[in-house]
Amino acid sequence: MAFYTYIVCNRRNGTLYTGHTDDLMRRCWEHQNRIRPGFASKYHCTRLVWFEEHVTREFAFTRERRIKDWRRQWKLNLIEKANPDWRDLYLELLDWTPTPPFHNTAHPGESRGPAPPTPD
Repeated sequence: MAFYTYIVCNRRNGTLYTGHTDDLMRRCWEHQNRIRPGFASKYHCTRLVWFEEHVTREFAFTRERRIKDWRRQWKLNLIEKANPDWRDLYLELLDWTPTPPFHNTAHPGESRGPAPPTPD
């Protein structure tokens, strides 16, 4: 099992929130949907901009606490070094690719393709 320390923000150079979790995908989804009340939800910190993996919960927690004690500029430097464009890394973790919306023009109950062959 992996553990993660991560930083989410509301916009580039905006409000930062540092946390740790054992399920980064779930936790990012919770941030984006503001499931848990608190600082990140209050300030709309939904964009995952930095994370690192650890082998134990204790390492992830210790790293979170150290980063929380850092000066803001150090946190910004950490993000800029790994993610200079401030991309939302959650989308990349999902391997998200934008696709055009699917529009089904068939009437409900109709097949979209040719009818199956009928037995003789």
